[in-house]
Amino acid sequence: MWTVVYMAQSKDIATALEQILTKEGILVKLRPISKSHDSNDNYYEVLVPEAEVEEAHSVIIEKGY
Repeated sequence: MWTVVYMAQSKDIATALEQILTKEGILVKLRPISKSHDSNDNYYEVLVPEAEVEEAHSVIIEKGY
């Protein structure tokens, strides 16, 4: 099961977090919140597998997000 670990305020932030978490060996999915998929102003959910939530939170805090 995938779990939301962060709500990003733009696609740029979501993509940066995805790269950081992937580099740490964590699987990541991004899901836009708004129905408009073309806009960079949408909010995005950053999701990871349930088993990796604690590790993902640690990485996110360590990187200052």
